[in-house]
Amino acid sequence: MAQTSIIFRLELDHKKVSFGDVAGAISKAGGDITSIDVIRPGHDTSTRDITVDLSDKNETVMIDALRSIDGITVVNVSDRTFLVHLGGKITIQPTLPIKNRDDLSKVYTPGVAKVCTAIAENQHKAYSLTIKRNTVAVVSDGTAVLGLGDIGPHAAAPVMEGKAMLFKQLAGVDAFPICLDTKDTEEIIRTIKVMSPIFGGINLEDISSPRCFEIESRLADELEIPVFHDDQHGTAVVVIAGLLNALKVVGKRMENIRVVVNGIGAAGVSICKMLLQAGVKRLVPVDRDGAIVRGGSYEHHPMWQWLSEQPQVESRSGTLKDVIDGADVFIGVSRARVLNEEDVKRMAPDSIVFAMANPEPEISPEEALPHVAVFATGRSDYPNQINNVLVFPGLFRGALDCRARRINEPMKMAAARAIASVVSGGELNEHYIIPSIFNEQVVVQVRKAVIEAAILTNVARRTPPEFR
Repeated sequence: MAQTSIIFRLELDHKKVSFGDVAGAISKAGGDITSIDVIRPGHDTSTRDITVDLSDKNETVMIDALRSIDGITVVNVSDRTFLVHLGGKITIQPTLPIKNRDDLSKVYTPGVAKVCTAIAENQHKAYSLTIKRNTVAVVSDGTAVLGLGDIGPHAAAPVMEGKAMLFKQLAGVDAFPICLDTKDTEEIIRTIKVMSPIFGGINLEDISSPRCFEIESRLADELEIPVFHDDQHGTAVVVIAGLLNALKVVGKRMENIRVVVNGIGAAGVSICKMLLQAGVKRLVPVDRDGAIVRGGSYEHHPMWQWLSEQPQVESRSGTLKDVIDGADVFIGVSRARVLNEEDVKRMAPDSIVFAMANPEPEISPEEALPHVAVFATGRSDYPNQINNVLVFPGLFRGALDCRARRINEPMKMAAARAIASVVSGGELNEHYIIPSIFNEQVVVQVRKAVIEAAILTNVARRTPPEFR
């Protein structure tokens, strides 16, 4: 259940109510008081700000309960999540102050002209003389935002701003949110191409499937800077990282396991591809209509057709509940409650379940944990959170530092192995297969691994000094 934090400004008439009445009403409505600030003390009346943690569905109930008590005036209600978004979450700051005419002449006219001329003569100097070398565009059309779906470009902006914050805080990358008011594939591709000169990389975000596949593929082929659709590949990289460590915990090998992936959209396809690259020999992709089988015909979905042509994909048809029997690993990027306790009981011994549907996973931890060896979700309130934030900061930091032309499969696999390596052998257990997003070694190790892979696969245009 989604939790939120609300600040209630209340005026109390002490002749009619005590603070105990307030606390009792809040507790009865399902809230937990976390702080109290006295704004205006007084003998007869007082005003207080009361911060309350509560579930989203209880907010209206609590407001109504407080307003119904004689002697309590609800002056204002502030959602702390909304407060941190006021005015947006990012700004642009200059790297040096402009204090006098001499400063102005250097950063702008007339001095800037010779810098422009230098770049015109050698376009690659844009990397050293502009923000290009450290700037990523976070681009969305708002068609597949979190679990909200197609909410449009204006409503998508807070997510893209948040991503830009993470880029900067975790990896020092300057990222800028760009939300496009179009769903036309060709228009999106052209728009990103014509604005690309200022950016060193493109992070595609929350673009619906199957359009996202063509948009990323075309841009990767037509641009000379890295393009990365995080919903696809970021998720896949962290899944592989977690699976590498989970397999160590249960003592199984990648080439011997049978894996069921449920939800073959953008993330599911990419997960399947990376599983095959990692060495999985028995793969069962499943979507709403059942298992995608080897030799099947899926002309309506090119990526499903590609999967059906892979020899590692099983030919057995059936629903998710049919094919889960005997599986070593379940990976869900689908929807809530598609599995139950009886289903996971039928999996192979020492089974691994990654139930990543948000906000409610494919099976609750309470149901699954008694019957599986390793359990992971996409949520932060349970152990083993599979979170894309472990990937994109370090991956782009590495790609920018070596000026990679693209982000290829070896770079993604290197990132997965790097994330897994941050959890040492002494730390590794069923409740700790993936590091925290705040572990500073994650970006360091992912950056290093990505640069090494880019150099080895000849997509790096620059070798950082520490790799020479």
